[in-house]
Amino acid sequence: MFWQAMGIGLAIAAPVGPIGLLCISRTLRGGPRLGLATGLGAASADGLYALAGVCGGSALLAFAGVLAKPLAWAGCLLLAWLGWSALRGAAAGDVPADGEDRLGRAYLGTLALTLSNPMTIASFAAVAAGLSGGAPLAAAGQAQVVLGVFCGSALWWLLLAYGGGALLSRLGAGGRRGVNAACGALLLALAAALAWKAAVG
Repeated sequence: MFWQAMGIGLAIAAPVGPIGLLCISRTLRGGPRLGLATGLGAASADGLYALAGVCGGSALLAFAGVLAKPLAWAGCLLLAWLGWSALRGAAAGDVPADGEDRLGRAYLGTLALTLSNPMTIASFAAVAAGLSGGAPLAAAGQAQVVLGVFCGSALWWLLLAYGGGALLSRLGAGGRRGVNAACGALLLALAAALAWKAAVG
C-alpha cells in the first residue's frame, strides 16, 4: 500500500500548477535548496490532507466546506503576492540568498498556500477508499498511505528542484529572468482565475 500511495503522491504533485511554477521560480532565483523547501511545503500539506482523508474524510469535509471560501480568498491573495514577487525579482535580476530563515519562510508559505484548498480532503478520502477496497483502514494502513503520499510528492519536488533547476540554469542570466518573469505572470493569472471562481461560487 505504501508504494501505491507513493505513486499517487507523485502523480498528484507532477502536473504543473501554481506550486510547480513557484518551485521553478524560486529555484532559478535562489537555488535548488530554496526550490526544494518550497516543494516540501506542498508535500507536507499533501501528507496532512492524506491524514485527514484516511481518518474521516466525510466528517472533515463537511467542516472544511465552511472554511472553503475564506481560505480560497486567502490563497488567491497569497498567490498574487508570490506572482508579483517573482515578476519584481525577474525585473531587478536579484538572486536572494537561501539562508535558513528564507528556507523556512518558503516552506511555511507553500504549506499555507497548499492548505488553502481544504476540499482536497475529498480526493485523499477517495484514494484511501480505493486502496483499501472500500473497507476502513487500520492504523498501519493509514500510516502507509500518509507516508507514501508524502514521499511520492517530495520525490517529485526533489527531481524538479535539482534536475529541472540544473537544466534551466543553462539558459544564462537573461533566459533565467525570462522564465522567472513567465512564472510570475502565470501565477498572477492563476490568482485572478481562482479569485473569479471564488467570487462566482
